[in-house]
Amino acid sequence: MHIDPVRNTLWYDLSSPSQSSNSASNDSNPAASFEQVLGQVGQVSPEQPSSRTIPNREDGLLWMQLGNGAVTEELGNVSAAPGTSSNSISAAHEAISTDYDALIKQASLKYGVSESLIKAVIDTESSFNPNVVSSAGAKGLMQLMDGTAAGLGVTNAFDPAQSIDAGTRYLSYQLQRFNGEEKLALAAYNAGPGRVGRLGVDTDEELMTVMSRLPLETQRYITKIEQAQAKYTV
Repeated sequence: MHIDPVRNTLWYDLSSPSQSSNSASNDSNPAASFEQVLGQVGQVSPEQPSSRTIPNREDGLLWMQLGNGAVTEELGNVSAAPGTSSNSISAAHEAISTDYDALIKQASLKYGVSESLIKAVIDTESSFNPNVVSSAGAKGLMQLMDGTAAGLGVTNAFDPAQSIDAGTRYLSYQLQRFNGEEKLALAAYNAGPGRVGRLGVDTDEELMTVMSRLPLETQRYITKIEQAQAKYTV
């Protein structure tokens, strides 16, 4: 499946003073809604008309614009050159690492989320740039909205340690909520658990049959995460 680049999503790097003033938050009373919403999977609110922005006020939590972390290498597309063994390809694949491997490993052990999935989310959300701010105001490596960050106890969304810990914790909530079904959890991470809960499906296989009911952004998001995860899976 060819994934078109996401259009009209602006990214700003806070390391440039001229750009940092463009970031804005659209959260209101963020901390109050966080704990309240965790138990409100079935809460129903009107669907938002745009598939480009999904402000899940029903969840009071995280929603994400697709980042600019386009997948440039897919493991499934790698073919061995004549005389090259599959072990050579595997060795090259194992060499893939990031500047945040220690933090990712720590979060993985703490919350029971695979390192490859955490890396794939970071890759897709921010391309491992801890200073990015989306046009919607999502910040840092795991693109936390201000309301989500506050609810998770984050004091600096640009701090890699806080972003990775909080983003992984939130992802673990979705995996628990949807009984370990990864696609459902990723859809919830992107579009909000309330919206996904209203689909009335319990497995990833069932989700695929109703995928068209999710915003196009979320459909692409799930595919991009899976492609990115292949790069970090040993």
